Amino acid sequence: MTNFPIHPEHPERICWGCNKYCPADDLRCGNGTIRTQHPVELFGEDWFEWLMQKEHAASERSGPYCQPPPRER
Repeated sequence: MTNFPIHPEHPERICWGCNKYCPADDLRCGNGTIRTQHPVELFGEDWFEWLMQKEHAASERSGPYCQPPPRER
């Protein structure tokens, strides 16, 4: 598995729909007729920080040792 670039220099030049990273004008994977945009194009420069904050908040809610409620007998 390759590392996903967080802040690519020219995200508009690549389709981000799969791990082939096809040029925008040569889509080989059959992912569709248009390229998939990089998250930085959709959500802005701070997309990764926002994602990390959201995941951190979700992990705090569930707790590291979250246990199911006890069964009633």
